[in-house]
Amino acid sequence: MPAGLYIGGTTGFAGKNLLALALAMSFQEEGYRVGFMKPVGFMPRELEQQMGDEDAVFIQDALGFNAEPDLVTPVLFDEKFKTKSLTQGCSGLMASIREAYHTLSQGKDLMLICGSGSFLHAGKYCDVAGLEVAQTLQAKVILVDRFFKEFYYDYLVHSKELLGEDMIGAVFNCVPEARQDEIRELIVPLFQRRNIRLLGSIPDDQRLNSLKIKDLAGRLQGKIISAPQKTDHLVDDFLIGTMQVENFMTHFRKRRNSAVIVGGDRSDLQLVALEGRCPCLILTGNLYPNDLILSRSDALQIPLIVVREDTYTVAKEMEKVLDSSKFREPSLIDYGVKLVKSNLDLAALKTGLGLEA
Repeated sequence: MPAGLYIGGTTGFAGKNLLALALAMSFQEEGYRVGFMKPVGFMPRELEQQMGDEDAVFIQDALGFNAEPDLVTPVLFDEKFKTKSLTQGCSGLMASIREAYHTLSQGKDLMLICGSGSFLHAGKYCDVAGLEVAQTLQAKVILVDRFFKEFYYDYLVHSKELLGEDMIGAVFNCVPEARQDEIRELIVPLFQRRNIRLLGSIPDDQRLNSLKIKDLAGRLQGKIISAPQKTDHLVDDFLIGTMQVENFMTHFRKRRNSAVIVGGDRSDLQLVALEGRCPCLILTGNLYPNDLILSRSDALQIPLIVVREDTYTVAKEMEKVLDSSKFREPSLIDYGVKLVKSNLDLAALKTGLGLEA
């Protein structure tokens, strides 16, 4: 049997997909035959009359793999499955995962098993949370902890207690520069006392949170009313235009690649943002701009998106969208993989997997 590595996360959107891609490419470059599966999926997607997990399909495509979607993700939590599992219970799921793993691992040196959501919790009601899957497949585990205002070191310590030597280590992701000292001076000593190896600390990089303007409009259920041909451009942040023009300009100069969220009736801020060449304007309250704003938008080729909700609601939703944005652009994939590889202790990981000669 090949070595098995389960990539789990302390939360959803921790960075498991990017880490899986970086590891797969790194091991392939060293000549290892790598297989991939995502046993439990929560993002159903129809593909040529088959259902699969969106992230699993993306990773397979990026790696040039072509296994059947239902083999890569044998347990898919779509609406039909959720209804049935909640009303009739779950049975036979782990057996399906075990069988798929056995098939996919044939002829491989290493199997990468990508988790969904929280390692300890997602799928727990059907007994297919990451912990149960990893233990059933006798896979080693690394856990990704993305920085969301704090580090979840309690979660990592608890997971280590449950997994023992099967947990190779942890990876911190999206770490602000100001928090690197905290990791070195406080968390690493804590981990050393708990026999947890820190395999990497990947810095926060706003570029990886970039999203196409047209995808952003879709996620916000907005209508693009100008410059639709420019909606392939990327935005990586947002700025709320609810202040006086002078204060807005101060913030805007520092965050040029930010989508500007502004009330549909604030033509003063809209004009400033357009003349400052913001990537796009999101007009809230289902209010359309006046003719001056529309004509300047067309002339400057800056998309306008009209959304129904108020500015506060849109800003909160925008925060969620960027936190959960999926890097899909080839240039972002290459950039993200290089970033991870340059901040990951691959040698320690290989040793934990027993792949060192």
